[in-house]
Amino acid sequence: TVLQALVRNQLADPFLLGASSGASLGAVLVIVLGAGAAGTAGALGGIGALGVPAAAFAGSMGALVAVYAMARRGGTMTTGRLILAGVAVQYVLSALTSLVLVLAAHPDQIRSVLFWTLGGLGGARWDELALPATALLVGTALLTALARPLDLLLAGEEGARTLGLDTGRFRAAVFVLTSLVIGVLVAYSGAIGFVGLMVPHAARMVVGAGHRALLPVAALGGAVFLTLADLLARTAAAPEEIPVGVVTALVGGPFFLWMLRRSTRVEGVAG
Repeated sequence: TVLQALVRNQLADPFLLGASSGASLGAVLVIVLGAGAAGTAGALGGIGALGVPAAAFAGSMGALVAVYAMARRGGTMTTGRLILAGVAVQYVLSALTSLVLVLAAHPDQIRSVLFWTLGGLGGARWDELALPATALLVGTALLTALARPLDLLLAGEEGARTLGLDTGRFRAAVFVLTSLVIGVLVAYSGAIGFVGLMVPHAARMVVGAGHRALLPVAALGGAVFLTLADLLARTAAAPEEIPVGVVTALVGGPFFLWMLRRSTRVEGVAG
């Protein structure tokens, strides 16, 4: 929801913009290098346990900055350019993650890397809940408090500046906050795609575009949707468990194509 407001495009989502892939790459690098691990890789105490979230944050932030810079090159940002930039960054990051997988020396490392690339909640543990829960609750509260300036961005760059918003600094600050939340969550769940694309769209249909109501509704809706997807992943092929990222991709892929077709049609009419 927040990324869509920052880039003024409803097709934006952490997975499509490469943020989730960047976070996954950072996480698996730390796992393979032995600096620490979370989730299925096992929780380590102290700095080691924070190594994965910190690396995931750095990867997420780097991916978002790269995509935004490429999409804005030339002064304008279109849907096509944003998607191409996101896909390009995502392919590069996925290739690097695959390289890490090939170079991993131990089977345990390979299993951990596969966890990040597929995404899943099977390795979640109650004793590891504090950090991701805190990041999610605090991040949602802070972003909801920024609802008014996020609404101003919907008026466009010039309109927001006219109304007194320093768009450059605001975007930078929110990018950092969003990347931090994404990094922490991906560190414990892996990259689960398309949730951030589908749920905000459905939430807008219910409460409108105002971020004060939209953000908490989208957060709650995302939690409900992911829980249902995880339930399906655990039961559809029982006793085997399908990675929840596979389920969300099967649902989100067609939805993305529908959104892309709809967005292209709107841009064609506007042009």
